[in-house]
Amino acid sequence: MATEAPPLQVSNLSVRYGVVPALNDVSIQLREGRILTIIGANGAGKSTLIKTICGLVKPVAGEVRLFGENVVGQSPDLLVAKGLSVVPEGRRLFGEMTLLENLEMGAFSRTDQKAVKRNREHVLDLFPELRDRLSTQAAKFSGGQQQMIAVARALMSDPRVLLLDEPTIGLAPAIVDRIAEIVTTIAQSGVDVLLVEQNAEVALEVADYGYILEGGAIVMGDEADTLAQSAEVQRAYLGI
Repeated sequence: MATEAPPLQVSNLSVRYGVVPALNDVSIQLREGRILTIIGANGAGKSTLIKTICGLVKPVAGEVRLFGENVVGQSPDLLVAKGLSVVPEGRRLFGEMTLLENLEMGAFSRTDQKAVKRNREHVLDLFPELRDRLSTQAAKFSGGQQQMIAVARALMSDPRVLLLDEPTIGLAPAIVDRIAEIVTTIAQSGVDVLLVEQNAEVALEVADYGYILEGGAIVMGDEADTLAQSAEVQRAYLGI
């Protein structure tokens, strides 16, 4: 009996910027119903991995399979239509546009307006602190609130797989906890999550499984609880 393909599988992926290697033979798998995290220091290749998965960077070797289909070479808008969405590092909001307009941009490829309206209500339930500020320009929100908008915008495409690139970077501890709580809630709602983080403590708390990325290569992969107990991970990433 054939087993169903995982939502996201990266196999033997290599990326170069000119002659400079950025990723080397990277293989990861996001299983259905789980939160997967990629941990690594700045410059380890985490953002390159995200950009390659979502079609912004073309690999020199390897595959990216979304629900079993090799999507290397497909444009980002096609991948959104197939159920992939991303919250980019630095949020990348449309600062002069309102919160409502940013949410509408997240649903740009959808034509089912009744479902889009239900989706909007869902994301505003996730982020009730945003509900009364739909007409406020995105640039006027705090950093933490802007991160919430970025996540909400990504959810407006009704994704099946959500990529989060450094969602807690530069945020106050209370906001970091709030984002971690939201990531868990999103996963419980049926969206499979790939979380890329420098903050290993938070990442390993919310994730089910994790990989360590160093110098563009995977050097370790295990259940999140096991990684958190690893002396090597504690020393290098948890400050223990």
